[in-house]
Amino acid sequence: MKTKIYLIALVLISSLMLSCSSDDELNHQNDFEKSQSAWLDFKKSSNNSYKYVVSGGTVFSAYGWETTITVSNGKVIQRHFKYTGNTENIPDSIPLEWTEEESEINSYENSPAAEALTVDQIYSKAEKEWLIKRKDVTVYFEAKNNGLISSCGYVPKGCMDDCFFGIRIKSIQSYNPK
Repeated sequence: MKTKIYLIALVLISSLMLSCSSDDELNHQNDFEKSQSAWLDFKKSSNNSYKYVVSGGTVFSAYGWETTITVSNGKVIQRHFKYTGNTENIPDSIPLEWTEEESEINSYENSPAAEALTVDQIYSKAEKEWLIKRKDVTVYFEAKNNGLISSCGYVPKGCMDDCFFGIRIKSIQSYNPK
């Protein structure tokens, strides 16, 4: 008899827990899904060929940086990096600007340049890493590039400076290879 009672209690508790779980596994799920849909439309209209610019910087310096990623037919073919702003304090041994062509993508290591990803890969990373629900972080998602992802990531609560984990995309535009 006790076994039946425990079994019934277990079934009731399990069903209660399942009914309370949310269908939303992501922060900003609705905005993310709308943006991803806009991305799929853009991807089709641009023949999966586009350029996007990732921006970055630090709170303490007077300079920032931009990385332009060029994608042709769904494949990254170029990564261009440049420091922006007041670059006087950057040592002469560090190049202020450089370009990697298809065969040398990601060869500049230990730089603040954005990783050479397709926008499909960025949406995947957003869904699997940056927007997942977790404690003790503030999550951000914006789609200011005509509905396409513009800022996505999180900041641990209590962090004061340069703690953003994610991506900031300044612009996304079609690319017509010649």
